[in-house]
Amino acid sequence: MRRFYTCSAVTHPPRPSPDAISVTLLPDSADADPAVLALRIRELAAEFGFQRCGISGIELGEDEGHLRDWLEKGLYGSMEWMARHGEKRSRPAELVPGTLRVVSVGLDYGRRDDAEAWQTLGDGERAYVARYALGRDYHKLMRQRLQRLADRVAELVGPFGHRVFVDSAPVLERALARNAGLGWIGKHTCLIDRDGGSWFFLGEIYLDLPLPVDEPATSHCGTCSRCMDVCPTQAITAPHRLDARRCISYLTIENDGPIPLEFREPIGNRIFGCDDCQLVCPWNKFAKRSDEPDFRARNNLDEASLADLFAWTEAEFLERTEGSAIRRSGYRRWLRNIAVALGNAPTTAEVLSALESRQDIDDDLVREHVTWALQRHRERGN
Repeated sequence: MRRFYTCSAVTHPPRPSPDAISVTLLPDSADADPAVLALRIRELAAEFGFQRCGISGIELGEDEGHLRDWLEKGLYGSMEWMARHGEKRSRPAELVPGTLRVVSVGLDYGRRDDAEAWQTLGDGERAYVARYALGRDYHKLMRQRLQRLADRVAELVGPFGHRVFVDSAPVLERALARNAGLGWIGKHTCLIDRDGGSWFFLGEIYLDLPLPVDEPATSHCGTCSRCMDVCPTQAITAPHRLDARRCISYLTIENDGPIPLEFREPIGNRIFGCDDCQLVCPWNKFAKRSDEPDFRARNNLDEASLADLFAWTEAEFLERTEGSAIRRSGYRRWLRNIAVALGNAPTTAEVLSALESRQDIDDDLVREHVTWALQRHRERGN
């Protein structure tokens, strides 16, 4: 998952522009100047396709307090892994002993298709899939690039202690990225870069090199509350506070049981995740974006109809979602989510036929959602 940690953004002096710093070639020595090494790491990150890179320390005391409060209130729903690792999430040196610094990187995935996204959301017979899940799963791609980056650093300075992370361990990635100057944590809890908006993935390298740190990003949300106002289920209960139990991303991906009745209609046609809070963010309107070919839509998922996707057999689901983040939700959640969306769709022959084809399915979870959806259409006809 990409969203379920919240904290407040802080204000710091602006980060100096990298263009104002002269770059010196790094000597082939383990005793190289840390400042020169830091500049070389940023150059290498760009060479490996990352649009942003920064370095932070490991102090996350204030963020640890926010995390503890969020967990104590049970806002993580059934995601027990959020609470399982205790304070290791906010104490990098306890997760990876010897860690002194964290290199944070950002990789763009959002194309300029906001208008098309809204069109899909407005067409009740089409399926909406969160933009990050339309193409290849980012985890493996980013992890490979980060490891290559770490290997290149080792070639320059010799063996050093490090560990690469991409959603693979208890890491406060947004707080670390904010402290590294990659962006501020918006009221919707996503990281926002002034020039790149919020359509990017995060990854980290924990390392034991005493590199100079970057200036943390400053907050620029101001009085804007569009992300809070647009949320279909009102999951953003306060600035920087997300109740995962109400979030469509959680309900359609992480939640393994029935979708609560109160949220089924607001889900609309969103069958895997939700982007509304990012689609309305003013900082995304003029953001510079890089089109990563691996993240382009597969299987026509940006245009597919609900009925067509509902007809997939489990074998087709596994084949067509190979290498995709969608695979992790599993086939039964896939059908459950589409059944809800079909219940919200216009009452057409195609929609009714799709639902009726699954009304006797040998799966209690899916069958209950299909029954609910068919009942919705019957009620509309009365």
